[in-house]
Amino acid sequence: MSEPRVLLVPEGLEGERVDTAVSRMLGVSRSRVAELAADGSVVVDGQVAGKSDRIRAGSVLEVILGEPRTATVQPMIAAGLTVVYDDDDIVVIDKPVGVAAHPSVGWSGPTVLGHLAAAGFRISTSGVPERQGIVQRLDVGTSGLMVVAKSEIAYSVLKQAFRSRTVDKTYHTLVQGHPDPFTGTIDAPIGRHPSAEYKMAITANGRHSVTHYDTLDAFVGSTLLEVHLETGRTHQIRVHMAAIHHPCVGDPMYGGDPVLAARLGLERQWLHAVRLGFVHPVRGEYVTFESDYPDDLRHALDMVRDA
Repeated sequence: MSEPRVLLVPEGLEGERVDTAVSRMLGVSRSRVAELAADGSVVVDGQVAGKSDRIRAGSVLEVILGEPRTATVQPMIAAGLTVVYDDDDIVVIDKPVGVAAHPSVGWSGPTVLGHLAAAGFRISTSGVPERQGIVQRLDVGTSGLMVVAKSEIAYSVLKQAFRSRTVDKTYHTLVQGHPDPFTGTIDAPIGRHPSAEYKMAITANGRHSVTHYDTLDAFVGSTLLEVHLETGRTHQIRVHMAAIHHPCVGDPMYGGDPVLAARLGLERQWLHAVRLGFVHPVRGEYVTFESDYPDDLRHALDMVRDA
């Protein structure tokens, strides 16, 4: 076993969660700290600490880093995943619900990278091993269009395009109620939920996040929106819609009504990446791709239309 790192908690971290404090002090991810805490490898003033325990300035912190657990790409065909465009530099896929973008610790289901590996696609080697070629992500419970880099130049150019917000990412979502105004912008910072690591929330020290929405159609008790993301934070649409009290239908994590979801036959949030447009990273021409609603979302939409 490796020797523990021993640190004195500074005043600036008074009252912070253990995962936040260790992450800042040692420069490792909060998810990695959560793993360490679960293994009993984080000790505060002689006591094993949980990831969400609060920490006090002046406390003695001992952390055994060891070797991080890693996720590897396992070739596996993902049912329902389709390739909509492919050339030497990029591959654009239509991702079904239930497929993760890339492997992660604790996820044993299909992934976009695993599918592409099983199908014989060569992907860029840029990025950390389990995320090579990934320049954007969709939640497991969100379907629709994603682009993956196949060449190194494509990876570099597309990463910069997403950073500089020149990529058109268009989503459709069915939300509860009727937003007022029908067209608007939500500008609210998003960070980790203070008491639930698996969730995101509007937080004062969160990252700048901007969502633009327009109403496409209104029904009894729900509204179909077109959403454009100016930024690309984890769960951004879901968090921002919940923040204005119009959560995505089928999204109980962020306030969606489970009774409504059951009535519509939904087992996930009504959220689909319908359009993706960007300047091709090598050819320089603007390319755009569109995706139809999958069957579960179309069925739910037909039901609210007929209500």
